[in-house]
Amino acid sequence: MSDRVAIVTGGARGIGAATARKLAEDGMAVAVVDLDEGSCAETVKAIEAAGGKAIAVGADVSKAEQVTAAVERVAAELGPPTVLVNNAGVLRDNLLFKMTDDDWETVMAVHLRGAFLFSRAVQKHMVDAGFGRIVSMSSTSALGNRGQANYATAKAGLQGLTKTLAIELGKFGVTANAVAPGFIMTDMTQSTAKRVGVDWDAFVKNAVSQIPVGRGGRPEDVANTVSFLVSEGAGFVSGQVIYVAGGPRA
Repeated sequence: MSDRVAIVTGGARGIGAATARKLAEDGMAVAVVDLDEGSCAETVKAIEAAGGKAIAVGADVSKAEQVTAAVERVAAELGPPTVLVNNAGVLRDNLLFKMTDDDWETVMAVHLRGAFLFSRAVQKHMVDAGFGRIVSMSSTSALGNRGQANYATAKAGLQGLTKTLAIELGKFGVTANAVAPGFIMTDMTQSTAKRVGVDWDAFVKNAVSQIPVGRGGRPEDVANTVSFLVSEGAGFVSGQVIYVAGGPRA
C-alpha cells in the first residue's frame, strides 16, 4: 500500500487520529482532515516522527466547495487519493422533545452530507486508478439509542450510503464498507458521560459490564479494522457493516 494516498476526516483526535496513524504505518501517505487545520498538527507530527508522510488539511466536511478544494489539494500535494475514511462526526444528543432543528441539521450535515460530499469528490480518482476503498464510520447507535434520534438516524443512513456505493462503484475496483464501533473510550465518549452527569469511571464500569470481551474499546481497535478493509486483501469485502463492539450486535 506504499503507493496509496488516504484521506481521513475527523483525523485530529480519537478514532480518526488512531486510524490516520495506522494507515501511515501501513505505508500510505495520509491527509488528516479536520475543521481546524491546526488541530491536526499532533496527528501529523506523530506520523512523521514514525517515518510516515502526512499533511494537515482544514475543511468543513459539510461544505461542498471546501471538500472539493481539500481533495484537490491532497491530489496535488500527495497524489490521487484512493482510500477514504469518512470519520468526521459531532454529537448533539437530546431527547426528541428537546431536540432543536439545529441539533438535527448539524448532525446530519457532518455525518451524512460530509460522507456523501467526500465520497463523491474522491470517486473519480478511484475509478481512474481502478482501485478504491471507502470506509464510513457508523455506530451501534444506528440500531437505536435513547437521546440520539439525530445521531442514530445519521449512522443508519451511512449504512445505506455504504451499500449503495458498493453497488455503484464495485465494477470499477472500488469497495465501500462501514465500521460500527460500540463503546470506545474517546474524548467524545467522555463528553457523553459528562452530559448525563455520570462519573467517568462509573460510566466505563457500567458499559464494560455489558461487553462480552470484558473491556472497553480503544481507538486502535477501530483503526485495525479499517486497516483491513482498505487493504489489497479485502477486495472481495464490500457493502458490509462491521460491528467493532466486543460482542455480537444485531
